[in-house]
Order: sequence, then C-alpha cells, then structure tokens
Amino acid sequence: MESEKQLQRRVAGHHDIRMDGMTDLVCRAKGASVFDIGCNRGLVGFEFANNGAAVVHGCDNYEPGIRFARELFIDLRSVQAKFEVVDLTGGPDAVRAAFGEQTYDMVLCLATYHKLRRVMGAGALSTLMRHFGKRTLNYFAWRGTSGEQNESIEEMRQLDIDMKEAGLKTRIHTSFISEQLGLCAIWKRGV
Repeated sequence: MESEKQLQRRVAGHHDIRMDGMTDLVCRAKGASVFDIGCNRGLVGFEFANNGAAVVHGCDNYEPGIRFARELFIDLRSVQAKFEVVDLTGGPDAVRAAFGEQTYDMVLCLATYHKLRRVMGAGALSTLMRHFGKRTLNYFAWRGTSGEQNESIEEMRQLDIDMKEAGLKTRIHTSFISEQLGLCAIWKRGV
C-alpha cells in the first residue's frame, strides 16, 4: 500500500490515445527507426514496435521511466532498442553522448517541448530542436500541451522555423482533433 502512494502519473491522457491526431505515423512504422524525445516509460515507442519498427530509441531525464522502458523492450528481439537518461538542457552534446550521430526515420517530441521551454533559453531550445530535426530522415512529430492552445500554436510556429532550418521544409500535418491531448503537427523532409 505504501508503494502505491509513491506512484505518480506522468503523462496527459492515457496510453491508448497518445498518438491521437497523428496515427498515420504508426501506419508507417514497419521497418522504421524511431526516436522518442522525452519517452517517459517507452509506451509510445512500444506502440511503434508493435507495428513493426525495427529500431526504437528514446531519452528522458526520468530514470525510473527509462528503467521501465528497458525492461519493457528486453524481450522484443526483433527491435533494436536503446533508452538512456539524458538531461536535454545539455543540448546536442548530451544527445550525442548517449546516441552518437544516429539518424532516425521518425523523431517524436510529444508533450515535451513545453517542459524544455521552462528550463532552457529560446536560443538553446531552438538549437536542440534543429539538432533533432537534422537527425530526422522522414518525419518529425510534435504534440503541444493539452490545455494551452495559444502556447501550443506559438511552439508550433517556432518549430516551423527550426524544422525549416534543419531541412524539414514543410509542415505536412496539423491536427486539433484530440480534445484531451491538444494540438499536434508533423513535418516531413524533402517536401
């Protein structure tokens, strides 16, 4: 009973709706490599793995979540998985230290940007997002905050600039469909 009191909910919504408004990416998972920025417990990556992703990597500064993600993926032999504790306020160097220079078919930034915005300067955050954009081979997906639509629109506009600088010229998808989770968008390389 005491251990139950220590458990804390760490995400908006629930597992089954994490991709609400951007499920087309899950349909493109077969054989893909996926990187989840702020992966928490790895459940979004697990959804991609269940739909055929060959590589699932993720980072978070939440060590218990990273341990859980590692345990979740340990028996998935068809998926090359790697989850690391990374303090993203360290910028691209922190990411490189954990993952080298690997690129990914899909990079996900779901309900993470606003948290980084609270602890990083605008310039440092743009540098980090551009770094992730450059690691993106096909699709970069982002989800804003659930309750702050104006904040989410501002974030999306900044990401339009950052992704363009990283070579993802066009936002190809914007969805307001998820009432629980809020605004999401996808940028694509080469459009």
